[in-house]
Amino acid sequence: MSITFVLEALVVLGSIVMGTRAGGVGVGLWGGVGTFVLIFIFGEAPGAPPASALAIILAVVTSAALMQAAGGIDWMVAVAARVIEKRPKQITFIAPLTAFLFSIGAGTSNIIYPLLPVIYDVSYKNKIRPARPMTVTVVQSGTALAASPVSAAMAAMLTLTDVAPYNLGLGQILAITFPACVVGILVTSMVVNRMWKDVDDDPEIQARISSGEIPPPTVATGGESAASKLTFTKEGRNSAIVFLLGVVAIVVFGIFPDLRPTFEVEGEMLSVDMTTTIVLIMFVIGSLILFIGRPDVSEVPSQSVFKAGMISAIALFGIAWLTATFIAAHETYIVETIGSWVTDWKFIFAIAVFLVAALTTSQSTATRTIVPVGLAAGLPVGVVTGMWAGGLGGVYTLPANGTQIAAANFDLTGSTKLGSKLLDHSFFIPMLVLSVTTIAVGAIIGAFF
Repeated sequence: MSITFVLEALVVLGSIVMGTRAGGVGVGLWGGVGTFVLIFIFGEAPGAPPASALAIILAVVTSAALMQAAGGIDWMVAVAARVIEKRPKQITFIAPLTAFLFSIGAGTSNIIYPLLPVIYDVSYKNKIRPARPMTVTVVQSGTALAASPVSAAMAAMLTLTDVAPYNLGLGQILAITFPACVVGILVTSMVVNRMWKDVDDDPEIQARISSGEIPPPTVATGGESAASKLTFTKEGRNSAIVFLLGVVAIVVFGIFPDLRPTFEVEGEMLSVDMTTTIVLIMFVIGSLILFIGRPDVSEVPSQSVFKAGMISAIALFGIAWLTATFIAAHETYIVETIGSWVTDWKFIFAIAVFLVAALTTSQSTATRTIVPVGLAAGLPVGVVTGMWAGGLGGVYTLPANGTQIAAANFDLTGSTKLGSKLLDHSFFIPMLVLSVTTIAVGAIIGAFF
């Protein structure tokens, strides 16, 4: 191991740590600082910036933000809330699975926020400890974006695996990540269903009821349900349907590459790649939403989907450029040395994804930081993909995410806790079970690809 390798590795780690402390766009800025140091101080050749991933993110985020501005997210939430209310006794299973499907369709976990009061209302009315469905619903979004064709994490992953020599396209990625995530959610729901005391047996909740701080569940059963209060417009519904049809179209073109146009380049017939396909489909979908949903275009930059997407794009750009430069400079050493470690102890890769996701709270950043290392080290691309999906669950290791904070605030019983010692919060065990299960199942499924 050369001194140069160690020093440059410290630059990469230092940039990630500083970016994490800054948060948001700071992750990307510090990634750029690290890239500057590698190029101007150590004399390394610049790596390739993630142009394809950025193009996908920008196109998807623009269309998704148009859909949100037209009221499409409101319709998705209303539909999801009604599904959850239909089977209240199974809410610990129904709520996270419903949120999972809509997170996949929207490509973002933002859809969870308005669902949380519905989940609380339904669970408490039925004397089910609210922390059970709420924690699983929150943590599932850590891995759900690994099964979404239109998430920033998938954009980053697709540009790494859908190239020679790996050639693992969107359809194959989804065939690995989707079932792994579903199994992870089901196992986590079963485990969480046996955790903590029921509403009737919890002295803290009963004390709040006795003091009049919250009404008893029997009183709460009357009146208008939380789901019925959620409203949407016809334009919002139509915009959401158009956007979801665009997601379906992307999946179809990913599974059946022969549907994509072909053209001749220097005597060789080539088909349109998935990056171009996703970008063009999203542009068409965005234009259709303009006509169907008639959103106020001036409001698009203020949408939560747009803001989150732009932050992801900036963070991804800096970190991806940094890791690309570092790996290109030391690829031989990584393959020969680190590759043997990863081959002998494959779980090291999953732990690395998990830790970076925990530190940066960004699935796309963890993807571009660690997945190239695993691929360069010679780990099978299918196994990398399966473990990657579960490792992304690490974003909920610390109680610092907006959805965690929102869930704790919406739970008036106080059963959903943020804790005081970093790892003693209500989300930690559900997150750990979800991540480990998804990693294991994903690695097994991925071994067949």
